[in-house]
Amino acid sequence: MTSPPRLLITGSPGAGKTTVVGTTIDRLRAEGLTVAGFLTREVREGGRRVGFEVAALGGPVARIAQVGWSAPVRVGRYHVDVAAFEEVALPAVRQALLAGGVVVLDELGSMELASAGFVALLEEVFTAPAAVLATVHQRTHLVTDAIKARPDAELVAVTSENRDELPEVLGDRLVRWWRSAGRE
Repeated sequence: MTSPPRLLITGSPGAGKTTVVGTTIDRLRAEGLTVAGFLTREVREGGRRVGFEVAALGGPVARIAQVGWSAPVRVGRYHVDVAAFEEVALPAVRQALLAGGVVVLDELGSMELASAGFVALLEEVFTAPAAVLATVHQRTHLVTDAIKARPDAELVAVTSENRDELPEVLGDRLVRWWRSAGRE
């Protein structure tokens, strides 16, 4: 059996990482793959980014960061509600692991890594017999540096030149794995 892909999507802020993952998810679902996990999305007001929310695929959504909040965890100008993140993301990741298809983690960034429960769950994610489709920040961080250094992890950089083609490339790769694993 072919090892499950561990695809780590990286790129500059605003490069289109989440868009690539979202379009890839649509493609995978159209092919009948089991896909579960979470997406992190920007919250904008008046065209200006003011926060972030986490959305379980097909499930609940919670605001996890906001400018002007009072919270003990701060990332840049955003105050992070770690409990809100954990309430949505941890069950979504556990469900993805039980489903055994493609685990979506958008994103492995400073806000999400403020959760000790999420960091602990990552070991299980990267040793499970499921594929991983994750976005990961470019910054240096003990946890993400270790994940990026895994021999089974593949870093895929999103650029303005490749972002339109990446969902098809990534989707094809994951579909081939799915079929080679006899999951069709």
